Amino acid sequence: METLHVPETVPVMTLPNTVFFPQALLPLHIFEPRYRQMLGEVLATNRLFAVARLDPARAAAPGANEPSHRIATVGIVRACQKSDDDTSNLLLQGVSRVEIREIVREHPYRIIAIKPLLSTPGGNITQLEILRLEALRLLNLRRKYGAPMPKGMAQFLESIEDHDTFADVAVFNLCEDSALKQRMLEELDTRRRLQLFAAQLKSEVEVQKLRRKLQGGLADEGIANN
Repeated sequence: METLHVPETVPVMTLPNTVFFPQALLPLHIFEPRYRQMLGEVLATNRLFAVARLDPARAAAPGANEPSHRIATVGIVRACQKSDDDTSNLLLQGVSRVEIREIVREHPYRIIAIKPLLSTPGGNITQLEILRLEALRLLNLRRKYGAPMPKGMAQFLESIEDHDTFADVAVFNLCEDSALKQRMLEELDTRRRLQLFAAQLKSEVEVQKLRRKLQGGLADEGIANN
């Protein structure tokens, strides 16, 4: 991954409520004709394309054509299975944050000119490790109060020692607020990203605590009777 070259232009998929991060694994079902053609050409070359989140604020404007946020992520196709109906299921792994500089062309699918973006630590190793451990503590606390977590995710996150990778993978998998995820994708300071994530987790835990207090001894399905 460290030696993978990110080209100056790549195809892009613009998707609603999807914020893709470096190192994350994103399953995609490719069914639109334009993206089926894109995938075929991508697989025949470098296997790279970007995923950008549709900007809902700009999408409502008259004449808007799938406007995306300026910061996106380029990924590499790690696995792909084509079906008899010419659709495909693939697994995309994030490679690099990028800034979309311009749209090079729209048809038959969109191609963008990009500039790779590098994260900065924003703090020393000790400060970053304290934040990583705090995020893990809050994630375990959130799970204790009943929040769902994919099987094995806690153990997987505990095994990630690189703070930048930890922040990106944790946010991608466990933050449900796509607007907040986009904000954290755009934040290049790893320390600040961890702080934002921990603050969100703390807020969720406080809501869960309050809900548990109001619920009393009732089971979850009987909370409306409280």
